[in-house]
Amino acid sequence: MNKKQSAVLAAFAIAAFVLAFLASQRVFFRLDLTKNKAYTISDVSRNLYTEIPDQVRITYFISDKLASIHPMPGEITDLLREYAAYSHGRIQVTAKDPVKANLVEAAENLGIQGQQIETVERDQASIATVYTGILIEYLDMMEVLPSVFSLDTLEYDLTSRIRAMIRGTVREAGVLIGDAQKQWGQNYAYLDRVMANSGYKIRSIVPADIIIPPSLPMLLVFGGVEDMDGWDLYRIDNYIQNGGKVFFAVETVAVDMQYGASARLLEDSGLLAMLSSYGADVKPWLALDRASLTLPFQSVGPGGQAQIRFIQYPFFISVLNQFGNPQHPVSSGFNGIDLFWASPIEFVPVSGVEATELFTSTPEAWLQTGNFSINPDQTYSFSMEEDETRGTRILGAALAGKFPSWFRGRPKPAREGMDGELPDMSGEAKDARIVVIGDTDFGSAYIQYTRSQQNLDFFVKVLDWLGNDDDIISIRSRESSAGRLDKITDPENRLAAMAFARIFNLVIVPLIVIVLGLLIALRRRRAAGVRAGTANQSENQGEA
Repeated sequence: MNKKQSAVLAAFAIAAFVLAFLASQRVFFRLDLTKNKAYTISDVSRNLYTEIPDQVRITYFISDKLASIHPMPGEITDLLREYAAYSHGRIQVTAKDPVKANLVEAAENLGIQGQQIETVERDQASIATVYTGILIEYLDMMEVLPSVFSLDTLEYDLTSRIRAMIRGTVREAGVLIGDAQKQWGQNYAYLDRVMANSGYKIRSIVPADIIIPPSLPMLLVFGGVEDMDGWDLYRIDNYIQNGGKVFFAVETVAVDMQYGASARLLEDSGLLAMLSSYGADVKPWLALDRASLTLPFQSVGPGGQAQIRFIQYPFFISVLNQFGNPQHPVSSGFNGIDLFWASPIEFVPVSGVEATELFTSTPEAWLQTGNFSINPDQTYSFSMEEDETRGTRILGAALAGKFPSWFRGRPKPAREGMDGELPDMSGEAKDARIVVIGDTDFGSAYIQYTRSQQNLDFFVKVLDWLGNDDDIISIRSRESSAGRLDKITDPENRLAAMAFARIFNLVIVPLIVIVLGLLIALRRRRAAGVRAGTANQSENQGEA
């Protein structure tokens, strides 16, 4: 090969290297071996470019100090790079250190506040202020993720916000608290927080609102079996007739754990009857299940002293993931949900309405249909109706279609002291969506004590389905979840599994280790004998 040929080959090699480098900015490859592909963006995110007419700019504010001592910023950067790589140039990603770029004030004005962490360098401990947040810009709109330190919901947060911006839609939900003694910010603080973190804006629906605007993306109704009158129900019915999407969390039995652990049947003022006319009959019963939570309860001992007892409380149902409906977007990839004093649901056939169960109890569930006894000190009374009521019960349901109006042919309700008249009912019902669960406490402070974080995940999936973002739901469904070790509900099978695990770990595993050790020792001894025989043979041949 002469010098000219060598020069040409070198030029081609350099050109290939440069082209490969440039292509790497748009072609991204990652080998993801996790079960749910948790480190690979979904098809929904990959195809966002088909919906983006103008460029979306993503700025990752990340302190170099944090990136140098923790791996998470690198993983977040990789995820953002993957967005850019699949966007065909529609998404631009940049990473900036607010301190080095003199953008500290700008970042903090966006809500990205510095966080103090302790660092150790050369045996010297110090406190450093670091930033980690994301700014999304599209045209004159912007969305901010003020604190990003996990991949858990990052793809969902990015894709849902980008889609809302490019579509010009508002992720908003109206909230109507039907129980007079409850308040959204106080009793449902966890739901309020998870909605805010997921980019949803909340609008309180009050009696002064004569109409619930049809433009409102969705309505959340909590309780109201006794306290909501015809005025409230008419507004809800009118909203549904105009194609509204509504989530109903209702209870049929009121529970009081502060004064004697008592329960009573609620008197329906029309809400339950209206839901039944839509196709979901929430029964005036309490459901109990073998798949339930074990909780500490304080009771009085034989000597009158207070004592803490741990009991399996069947009224706190742990709905297992295998009892979710994988065919429905809300319960596809179901991680379970915990319900507290829940009422079962039965479907009523309604023309033009498709009813689908979202999740059910186990076949070992049963009911209390009267003489409600919920006191943890009276566990003997829990199963009084078990034999005659045992069976699988629907605990969460979704309905879709054109719902009949509960007020069709009835006079408009009036409320004393209210100015104005309720609007006329829509002439023809539009397609609407409804989700119903028979529990108003699933998102209350109980989840703090039962560690029922999966309840919040389920709730956000409901919001996305009501908002017609069915494909967005699949992103949350891909998140990894450890789950609970309580899938075996039958006591005999559970004891058998525990016995097998004990024997396997204490007997079988040590035996396998011993046998393998003996085999390795024998193999080494045999190899040593062969080497010794070979050496003796060589010495004998040398002497000869």
